[in-house]
Amino acid sequence: MHTERVPRKIPRLLWVVLPLAYLVYFYDLSATGLLGPDEPRYASIAREMARSGDWITPRLWGAPWFEKPALLYWLSGLGFRLGLGTELAPRLPGALAAVGFLAFYWWTLRREFGCRAAWLASLILGSSGMWVAYSQNGVTDLPLTATFSAAMLLALPWVARRDTRQLPAAAAMFGFAVLAKGLVPLALAAPLLMGRHVRDWLHWRVVAPFLLVALPWYALCYWRNGWTFIHEFFVVQHFSRVTSPALMHGRPVWFYLPVLVVGLLPWTPLLGLAAGRRVFRDSRRVFLAVWVLAVLVLFSISINKMPGYILPLLPAAAALMALALDEAADARAWLAACALLLVAFPITAQVLPAAVLNGLSRASYPAFQPVWLAAVALALAAWLLEARGKRVAAVLAVAAGAALGMAYLKTVATPELDRHVSARGLWGEIGGRAGEICIGSVKRDWRYGLNYYSVTPLPDCEKQPKALQVLPSPGGGAHLESVP
Repeated sequence: MHTERVPRKIPRLLWVVLPLAYLVYFYDLSATGLLGPDEPRYASIAREMARSGDWITPRLWGAPWFEKPALLYWLSGLGFRLGLGTELAPRLPGALAAVGFLAFYWWTLRREFGCRAAWLASLILGSSGMWVAYSQNGVTDLPLTATFSAAMLLALPWVARRDTRQLPAAAAMFGFAVLAKGLVPLALAAPLLMGRHVRDWLHWRVVAPFLLVALPWYALCYWRNGWTFIHEFFVVQHFSRVTSPALMHGRPVWFYLPVLVVGLLPWTPLLGLAAGRRVFRDSRRVFLAVWVLAVLVLFSISINKMPGYILPLLPAAAALMALALDEAADARAWLAACALLLVAFPITAQVLPAAVLNGLSRASYPAFQPVWLAAVALALAAWLLEARGKRVAAVLAVAAGAALGMAYLKTVATPELDRHVSARGLWGEIGGRAGEICIGSVKRDWRYGLNYYSVTPLPDCEKQPKALQVLPSPGGGAHLESVP
């Protein structure tokens, strides 16, 4: 365990990191309307909780909705109660959870592995594409990852030295993780079962905090809704996701390998550096490695797969990559390769709207733009900084490039996303004519989005036809059309 004092340069580093954190996580958070089927659906439930004062039963447009537990709804509902905007209220909790976790992540890793390794890991995780992307959406993946990963990190002293002092706090964080996404975090905690001292977790002072945090909402929701809650929440939303393709997210067993490669951009090359290190000399590194594998294997064997499901392995993967980088004798080529991959951000800015609308295979190839050359300049800067022994500065240069790349992506891509992918733009056209409009056979993304912005759901055209109908557009999306 490292006990050296924090170097005096850390405050100076924070002066750079804090503006980058704002740029990455909070800049233009409401640039697009809510996207996909999940964001508007979860936000609608949270808004109804805030309006009605019923913080127990999630309701989607009047009907109980037991797909997810209540933590995200509570956080977003608090945002609505505080008067935040229609996009900011559901999205701010994810951004705050991401930044808050990064601070805790740095503190934990510094205590266990030293200051430099902690900074490297925090910069890597904090500027990884997948981590940032999910921090910008009002969905459950980031709250789950932050609470689950905090619990796992709090267990590190127990893993290394059988120090049980932090186990009650870890158990409480597992309780919050269960409130974020049900039984999933308990299944992901398999690495904690690999030792001989599992009974430490069964002590009353560890079990009690978990039950005090997790149990009340589940008990109250069952008390109010009975077996319907148990069947829908546990049988359908937990076990059926593993065994049945009925939820329409079936994908091959190797699905998460390319997701991981893309999700770690621009730091993907460091996976090769970490894989070349021997982790078995340190029980903490074994724990981190098993953490990664447990998440990857568990979700790979499940029939239903979504990219965000493996987000909980990113903190452990980033820590292993940072430890390997911290110990590398010469990391010039590794860091230069990471910097060159920053070109992915301007490329993504060009193809993202079409890819989201119609699928990546149908998006056109991006045309070369001079901004791509910025990745070459940053690769050279990282190489020179590493050659001068300034490894943290080299990593910071790549992370700053990632932050600027994400800001560029927001500036370029979000207007198109807002216009063609989000229902907010279409709702702006509808204006005050909601009473004259019905929704046709559009994708559920548009149906949920329009119903979120309309507050009162628009009628289905098959059941209640109107003169103005929302219909699918030929190139994807939806449009408003007058029907005689």
